[in-house]
Amino acid sequence: MGTYQNIEIKKKNSLAYVIINRPELRNALSKETLQEILGALNELSDDETVGCVIFTGKGEKSFAAGADIAQLRQKTALDVFKLGGIQEVFDRIEMYDKPTIAMVNGFALGGGCELALACDIRVAALNAKFGLPELNLSIIPGGGGTQRLARIVGKGKALDIILTGKIIDGEEAYRIGLVSEVVSMEELEAKAEEVAGKILTKGPLAVKLAKLAVKTGFETDQKSGLLIEKLAQAVLFSTEDKNEGTSAFLEKRSPKFTSK
Repeated sequence: MGTYQNIEIKKKNSLAYVIINRPELRNALSKETLQEILGALNELSDDETVGCVIFTGKGEKSFAAGADIAQLRQKTALDVFKLGGIQEVFDRIEMYDKPTIAMVNGFALGGGCELALACDIRVAALNAKFGLPELNLSIIPGGGGTQRLARIVGKGKALDIILTGKIIDGEEAYRIGLVSEVVSMEELEAKAEEVAGKILTKGPLAVKLAKLAVKTGFETDQKSGLLIEKLAQAVLFSTEDKNEGTSAFLEKRSPKFTSK
């Protein structure tokens, strides 16, 4: 693995943790931190021993408390269009070829909330705090928050959160569907690994194509989405893993998938 200054990579069996390691700054997402996340994703993509990636923040106070405001103050209009920006990094996470889980262990504000939104699944501690307070700075969420939040919790609730800048806790996030699991801080890592473990028992090619079908299909009309689903299924029907999965079921044994 590469050497990183702002993040840590921790591997545990088939899991890889990407840990934002700036606790003294509430794990703020600086330009350098985002680039390190992108580098880690590229490395982990080629690591066949990793089946799922979990994002979290160092310590127990913050997942990622937004952008680095000192850097943000220096931004100009043209900076929005430069390669390697926050949207590009979070787009990479959203369409990553391995399942991703946000393990939200504290403040997830601004860019931190947007990072969680880009992940496939969000698991939160009861004391987690979610919000998109960018309007307080007279800017808007720029890492996909205006789009992903509305798609996950609905347009009305997204506008309420964005326009008022309200901060919601883990229980409220669970109630509105922003997170799929909410537990105590002590149970958080075990719960995230439980969710990851369930995914890892599935056929990895099926996981990859299910993600593609849901996320790509959601951006189009239902008829086109159904065609995407059909084409994805056609690919899976031609794989060795499909034969192994169906044979294992009929033979009442655990399947041994090979991603072929």
